[in-house]
Amino acid sequence: MEPTVIGARLASGVVGPLVKKLFLPDGPGAGLVDKPVRVTRLISFRGEQRTLSDKELRKIADELVRRAAHSTGAEELLPSFEKRGVINAVTDSLRSLGTIDMDDVQAVRLGHLELSQHLRAQSRAATIGLSSDAIALHAAVMDTACLHILNFFTQRSTFVARTLLEQSRSIEELARRIDVLLARAPSPADGPFEERYARYIESKHGKLSIFGLDLSGGPASWRLDVAYLNLDAAGDSPNSVPATISADHVLAGRNRVLLRGVAGSGKTTLVQWLAISTAKKSLDKDLLYLYGLVPFVLPLRTLTRSGAPLPAPDAFLSSVACPIAGFQPHGWIDRVLRAGRGLILVDGIDEIPEDDRNDARRWLHELLSAYPDNRWLVTSRPSAVRERWLTDDEFAELDLAPMHRDNVTEFVKRWHEAAGISDQYATALLRTVRAKQDLSRLATNPLMCGLICALNQDRRGYLPEGRKEIYDAALSMLLFRRDRERGVHKTGAIRISEAQHIQLIQKLAYWMIRNGRSEMNRTDAVELLGQALPAMPQVSRQGSAEEIYQYLLVRSGLLREPSAESMDFIHRTFQDYLGAKAAVEGLDFDFLIANGHLDQWEDVIRMAVAHARPGERTRLLTGLVRRTDTTEQGLNRLHLLAAACLEHATELDPEVRAEVQHRAAALIPPRSAEQARALSSVGPVVLDLLPGPRVLPPRPMPVESVDTEAERARKRKMESAYRAVADEAYFTVLSATPIATDGAVGVLAQYREHADLRVRTELAQAWSRYDTELYGQEVIAHLPSKDLYFPVTNLRELRALREFGGRSHIRVAGEFTAPEFVNTCVSRALTHLWVETDMGRSWQWLGAFHRLHELTVETLHSHIDFSTVPQLRSLRTIRVPEGAAVTGAETLPPSVTVVRGRLGVV
Repeated sequence: MEPTVIGARLASGVVGPLVKKLFLPDGPGAGLVDKPVRVTRLISFRGEQRTLSDKELRKIADELVRRAAHSTGAEELLPSFEKRGVINAVTDSLRSLGTIDMDDVQAVRLGHLELSQHLRAQSRAATIGLSSDAIALHAAVMDTACLHILNFFTQRSTFVARTLLEQSRSIEELARRIDVLLARAPSPADGPFEERYARYIESKHGKLSIFGLDLSGGPASWRLDVAYLNLDAAGDSPNSVPATISADHVLAGRNRVLLRGVAGSGKTTLVQWLAISTAKKSLDKDLLYLYGLVPFVLPLRTLTRSGAPLPAPDAFLSSVACPIAGFQPHGWIDRVLRAGRGLILVDGIDEIPEDDRNDARRWLHELLSAYPDNRWLVTSRPSAVRERWLTDDEFAELDLAPMHRDNVTEFVKRWHEAAGISDQYATALLRTVRAKQDLSRLATNPLMCGLICALNQDRRGYLPEGRKEIYDAALSMLLFRRDRERGVHKTGAIRISEAQHIQLIQKLAYWMIRNGRSEMNRTDAVELLGQALPAMPQVSRQGSAEEIYQYLLVRSGLLREPSAESMDFIHRTFQDYLGAKAAVEGLDFDFLIANGHLDQWEDVIRMAVAHARPGERTRLLTGLVRRTDTTEQGLNRLHLLAAACLEHATELDPEVRAEVQHRAAALIPPRSAEQARALSSVGPVVLDLLPGPRVLPPRPMPVESVDTEAERARKRKMESAYRAVADEAYFTVLSATPIATDGAVGVLAQYREHADLRVRTELAQAWSRYDTELYGQEVIAHLPSKDLYFPVTNLRELRALREFGGRSHIRVAGEFTAPEFVNTCVSRALTHLWVETDMGRSWQWLGAFHRLHELTVETLHSHIDFSTVPQLRSLRTIRVPEGAAVTGAETLPPSVTVVRGRLGVV
């Protein structure tokens, strides 16, 4: 029995009137409505306007099946019980019209065969046990019925007007997108070179070295698109409430960003990721804002290595030794930047001498003045540039957040997977890291996580706990065990002991630190080694300075050549650590103290305290806190640096320790975000110095025009006093949250009932950095929820909120499916929902939240369709980003307002 035959023999004159009974007639004035209408609101057999009973629905199905069977001879082929089965199946399939998630326009666009398949899929159980002929009859009846259903939709008085309106909007949106693409398209003359340049960028920056992988039998590097770990960046929204975004979206909706991050936090990796993402022709949907842009990666350590002026745009490629620089069409970069198609990634303000940074700022300002319409990202360590350093050039300032528990878990599992090591070792390591606070505090960035993974594997699960001990073990693994366990040494080859190896490499490190460099010319490195070799006869007789240099480069695992003419360390952290060791061994304490106020020396001095003996530590720390020859800001930095060094001072005169703590305490509480960052860098020792919250003074009512001048002055004074105490609390919390130890939880818990929204928001957003249960019980459960969005990054946090009775304001900041969220969230409590992640194209799941009052959507999609938002009586506002393309808003009830703008907590 052919289904097409059945379809042909069911005449329109028979099917049309039957199908029409399934739907409500147009009401008065229906022709003036221009909103797409949900199919579920058109049917006649459900809802308040129900005009068709279940019995009558079955009669329609019976008539359709009976006529189809009679017209094709199936009436004689099928026994009566099978015909009843087909009638039941058709009834169930037609009943599914009352549950489908689409409007009439979408149904027509879908087509009658796919609509039939969709309806049949909703009632698969109805055909269980039927013969193949009966199942074919059911499918054919539904195919024909759906053809007439769609025909009915197109004949409704409102359909044509609506489709024309939607079509015009689609054309308008398409034209807008085409305009953007045309503006970003290269000229025909530039196209071939841009394709070649994109391939070069993917090759150059498409791999990521992960510490320790090559020591475990794994690959020396990962493909970046596989290895990239997406971290978070934090900054202030327009109303000064902290906001967290995905790090690779820092330029979405922002054209200029200064991104701060501590050593090893992933700044350079993010630059690589943005570069190769931009170079690709096919972008992830969340990175479409990069489409058509041309990336220029400009590491300042490379640009300033030779002492030459920073490059003009036409020298961008040649200044970073791009091998195809000589083939770029004349004026190409100028054309790219004038068209606003450039993505300029300036990496490492902190890696050039402090005296050169003002020159770099002027260079950047000139570029911005000449080519303002491009996207710019500048990276730096936090202490290298003051707060609002680039505000005059309209840069937003954000900080890379430390890795939270889920980041660490993902990194450790990926590391072991790439190294080909069983997942049970990763699980055991994670248990160890979480059980030991020292390790947990260190595992806050990709570099340290890689170190811990490699050492754990190398030492069969035995891990040192302090930072210095971890670096010592890592150096031993790199410089000695690496070659010994691989059997690299052969007869006649250069053989250098671990101690000799370190002695040579630390001379290179200290030269670079003293000269404010993160790279050095290869010839300078060889010459420096040549000067050191006469004092090391066991090494010098094995080869020339050039041969020893080559040996160190190949065997140490610490050095690399970013270009044929330059050398640097695999990470700045190792340079600082070895440079500090050289300074201590050279008794260069006065030089260290004299440079203590310079940010480039901070990590060097901290590691010098770790390397030093007790008497040497006393000399260093007292020298730092008793200096008087610098500015007030410089003195504050010195006192905080000395306090940070206490972490590494395992043995120290108690009086010196007390003096250092006393000097640091004078800077507490912090009075700015910059001071808060400086305090958090001190580490756990600062927790004992941070104060508890002060009682907020009364806040005055707003100044009224009828007030006397004296009354207005009194109110301003009251407001100033209130703000001072509120700021003190906020910046104190801002100091403690990044420390992320169990000790910090006790400090933060003191502020959990604070009235200032900024304080409570910072506390809520810090949840993912801490143990979910501990922080949830001590802090989250006690936060007053008025106007406070609670971010949830995983199901554990959402389940914890459920145990606390739910919350009215929730911000979905992690990967959830809509069913997971609906099944876990307390629906009766939710009134304000902020969605940052993709939970599917349909918004029908919102129907579970009957008290939802406000919806904020910040998924970074270029197009947001609200046509599937259910009819919620309580919903009043939907907020979207300023540049988002919105469709389907006309389907929303008149009581719902769509608000565009920069999103911030209200």
